[in-house]
Amino acid sequence: MKTDIILAGVGGQGILSIASIIGDAAINENLYLKQAETHGMSQRGGAVVSHLRIADTEIAADLIPMGKADLILSVEPMEALRYLPFLSPKGYVVTNTTPFINIPNYPELNEILAEIEKQPRFVAIDADKIAAEIGNKRASNVVMLGAATPFIDIEPEKIEAGIEHIFCKKGEAVVEMNLKAFQAGRSFALENK
Repeated sequence: MKTDIILAGVGGQGILSIASIIGDAAINENLYLKQAETHGMSQRGGAVVSHLRIADTEIAADLIPMGKADLILSVEPMEALRYLPFLSPKGYVVTNTTPFINIPNYPELNEILAEIEKQPRFVAIDADKIAAEIGNKRASNVVMLGAATPFIDIEPEKIEAGIEHIFCKKGEAVVEMNLKAFQAGRSFALENK
C-alpha cells in the first residue's frame, strides 16, 4: 500500500490541518509517513503545498516525484492546475471550485475548471457552499478532505478519529461540525467520482 498526496492551496485555507488529520490517521494505522511542506506568505494569501507520502513500508524520500502523485487535493482551483505535472496517469484531482482570488490577473474560473475537467479522473466540489450549508464556512477544508477519502488507502473511520483527535481541544461542537463537513464531502465524491 502506498499513497502519495499533494495538498495545495493558499495560506489560511487549512492545508496543514488536512495534513495533520491524515497524518494522525496514518500513524494510528501503523503506517509510515513522510511529509514535506512549503509555506508561502500565508498572511498574504501565498501558496502553500504539502507533499504527504503514506505507505506500509519505509519511505525513503519526503518529496513526490513529478508524475507520481496518486492524489492532488486542492482547496483552491488555480493551485490544482499548478500541481498537475505531479499527477500520475492513474491519479485523481480533487479540487474546490471556489477560487481564492489573491492576484490581479487571476485566470477566469471557467478556464481553470475546463483544464481540470480534461483530467481523466477528477472531483470538482464547491466545498465553500457545502461548508456554509453545514453552518461554518471555515470547515471547507474538511469538506475537501472528505471528498478525497475515496482515493486514500485509509479507512474513513480512521480519518474521522483523526478529526476528533485534532479538533478535540476546541470542543465537542467543533468536532461534530467537522465530522459533518467530512461526511458531506465524502458523500459528494462517492456520488460524483
